[in-house]
Amino acid sequence: MIYLLASEKAVDVSNESYATDFILLGFSDQPQLERILFVVVLISYLVTLMGNSTIILVSYLDVQLHTPMYFFLSNLSFLDLCFTTSIVPQMLVNLWGPKKTITYWGCVLQFIISGDLGATECVLLAVMAYDRYAAICQPLHYTVIMNPQLCHKLVLATWLTALGCAILVCTLTLKLPRCGHREVDNFFCEMPALTKLACVSSKVVETVVFVLGVVLLVVPLSLILISYGMITRAVMRIKSASRWGKILNTCGSHLTVVTLFYGTAISMYMRPPNKGKSQEGEKFLTLFYTIITPSLNPLIYTLRNKDVKSAVKRLLFVKKFLVKS
Repeated sequence: MIYLLASEKAVDVSNESYATDFILLGFSDQPQLERILFVVVLISYLVTLMGNSTIILVSYLDVQLHTPMYFFLSNLSFLDLCFTTSIVPQMLVNLWGPKKTITYWGCVLQFIISGDLGATECVLLAVMAYDRYAAICQPLHYTVIMNPQLCHKLVLATWLTALGCAILVCTLTLKLPRCGHREVDNFFCEMPALTKLACVSSKVVETVVFVLGVVLLVVPLSLILISYGMITRAVMRIKSASRWGKILNTCGSHLTVVTLFYGTAISMYMRPPNKGKSQEGEKFLTLFYTIITPSLNPLIYTLRNKDVKSAVKRLLFVKKFLVKS
């Protein structure tokens, strides 16, 4: 009899772990902010779509931008487009209406896609730093070092590595028994919020995430800092003011993006877990790196990058000329 009851309880816990849907609480405890956030998120999303699409289009159409730097920048823009699209539409629906649910498989897809793309961006930013190092510190061998085959292999390896990490974390997190808990205290499905639903210890998941955080955040950031240390040393020897200014503009854009992305990501995933109640500061921090930062990236690169601005002007001129003719 005791064995049967224990078995039934185990089955119940297992079934509860695969509930039909989750409730994304988001900012429902502050209903007065939801409509304001809806407008802010919608505008940021539209800026993300237009800005990143422009970078991808210009990099593809303008022959002068067919270089490794803009190949990686196009990949970063594509990442930001997909990353925000995996989160924002569902978030806008939840902010606008009373219904806050997401299906179980919708949550799984959101978890894997956002986790994969976020991890990919971590490594891609390090690859972009290496590209800048090769261009500035090894200018005579740059085209040989950063050949098209290597660029494609680096991007492919980045995507596949991140995908494997995302699937591992998603599997471990969603296997945790939740004992009927369905309310995710965030606006999308991510690891920190989902582990808080567990009714057993989530130390294994947290340990795995910490180790992956070191691999995907600390190691790439260290490589970026090393690259820029060597770039700084090389730049100090340059006497040409125009070339010096161009290097600073190019590297300054990348460093700004690195600071925004890594700063928020490390503060979210490399700190001790908080099993307590909702903290609004954590939600707004998540909002910043998932919604605001991807909308700022194209602005940072285009406003500080003369090559992109010149390419846009050339394309607009050609279009105007074709229309007149």
